[in-house]
Amino acid sequence: MSDFDNSKPKLNLKEHWNKAYKNNSQEKLGWFETDLSPMLGLINKTNLDKNAKIINIGAGSTTLIDELIKLKYTNIIATDISEIALKNLELRVGKQNINTIVDDLSNPQSLSQVDNVDLWVDRAVLHFFTDQKDRETYFKLLSKMVKPNGYAILAQFNTNSAKFCSGLTLYPYDSEKLKKHIGNEFSLIDSFNYTYTMPSGDKREYIYTLFKKKLNGKTT
Repeated sequence: MSDFDNSKPKLNLKEHWNKAYKNNSQEKLGWFETDLSPMLGLINKTNLDKNAKIINIGAGSTTLIDELIKLKYTNIIATDISEIALKNLELRVGKQNINTIVDDLSNPQSLSQVDNVDLWVDRAVLHFFTDQKDRETYFKLLSKMVKPNGYAILAQFNTNSAKFCSGLTLYPYDSEKLKKHIGNEFSLIDSFNYTYTMPSGDKREYIYTLFKKKLNGKTT
């Protein structure tokens, strides 16, 4: 049973996010960030090789991709439901530097065919899945795609943050809630709360977590 009332017709999320990226410059989007240190700090903790396969979930036109390229990572996938966002990203960083996949995480098609990844990065996507079925689909895909000894970074609105974003209801998290959802095959390596300042100056409270997938059910 869902935690929310799903009696209303389901919103067309592709149209919703395409409109957001079409009608607003990147710097005006509420989730645009210039300080990437929280995410880069967790990525640094993984000690991954530069040729490790990294997938940025719900990448939009994030500048994290720019930073990963500057850091000489060579196997980067950016995925989003919005083709407009990904086209903007390709134009900025160079299509030759990334692979892009347009897909819906609540009903993944192309993503289901992707080989195992070393690192799954999600900043501010998971918390939009208010339907239990969509969360189950998300975590099933995450578990399938992340290879043993691989990592997942989940950075979402925490339980002290706003309950809505971009006109949508949110399902907030804390570290214990994320541990429960991701399951016992992952170990929590690090977690911390972080206050994000939006382009408007408003504040939003996040929980950042780094998980490692166990090898044969054991932490290494």
